[in-house]
Amino acid sequence: MTGPTTDLRVSVPEETWLASLADEPGTELVVWDPREADQPDGHLDLVVWPYDLGGGNAFTRLDVSRIGLVQLQSLGYDGVADAIGDGGRVANAVGVHEESTAELAVALTLAALRELPSHVRQQERGEWRKAFTSSLIDRRVMLLGHGGIGTQVAARLDGFGCELVRVASRARDEDGVHVHGTDELHTLLPTVDVVVVAVPYSEATHHLVDAGFLAALPDGALVVNVARGKVADTDAIVAEAGRLRFASDVWDPEPLPSGHPLWTAPGVLVSPHVGGMTSAMRPRIERVVRGQLARLRAGEEPADVVVG
Repeated sequence: MTGPTTDLRVSVPEETWLASLADEPGTELVVWDPREADQPDGHLDLVVWPYDLGGGNAFTRLDVSRIGLVQLQSLGYDGVADAIGDGGRVANAVGVHEESTAELAVALTLAALRELPSHVRQQERGEWRKAFTSSLIDRRVMLLGHGGIGTQVAARLDGFGCELVRVASRARDEDGVHVHGTDELHTLLPTVDVVVVAVPYSEATHHLVDAGFLAALPDGALVVNVARGKVADTDAIVAEAGRLRFASDVWDPEPLPSGHPLWTAPGVLVSPHVGGMTSAMRPRIERVVRGQLARLRAGEEPADVVVG
């Protein structure tokens, strides 16, 4: 970066951002949603990207020579580097979605184990039927992924009376607990009752949850995925549905098309990728954007740059 500057030109995806950032000094705000309009003329120091707009054509159409930084509102950024091309610079939204996603991971786990979907269906039919269900109490839970989301899941599971088995890309001792490496999965999977998947998506984690992974789990085990849909092999999930249970916020493909077998597969709970879509998101992403503006204004490097 060069020296400090006071004048910044920033695009925001919707008009509600104008009031949110109105008190930012020396900042010109331009409303621009790439789904609805071409890139504005002139240079943009910061582009706040729409939350629900992924990579693909939207990024390939950018003239990155006239953009200083694209600030994503999402934590994941798979495919962005290839789509945006040379010269593009992108930051992801660290500290925005981890807690909400972890909250949903625990909610999905409890809903699946306690069979809450069956109670909802019974309520719709006006039926009163009792049955014993599984519990988190005394269960052995594998937490696959020990990054931002994984550590937040671990914090929320504390107090549920379950035993946590932490697994990451490499074995280590961290914050007083042992983290196993993924090379130990073949020996750990047969010993757990629940697997919560919270790994970042990459070539190394593509279809990490495959047929062999699932076959190693004991009958009745639950797999909860809050990572990315392509971390799991969809065909393998369909094949194991019924023997195993699945509760996931992410799928491959997304959105799940009408008639897809996962909609009606036994023991499958579908959540439509809403992990970060809570009341907690907007205040946190606004803080991220304000932090980036302060750094740019001071001539400092932006935070959490993942591309460029």
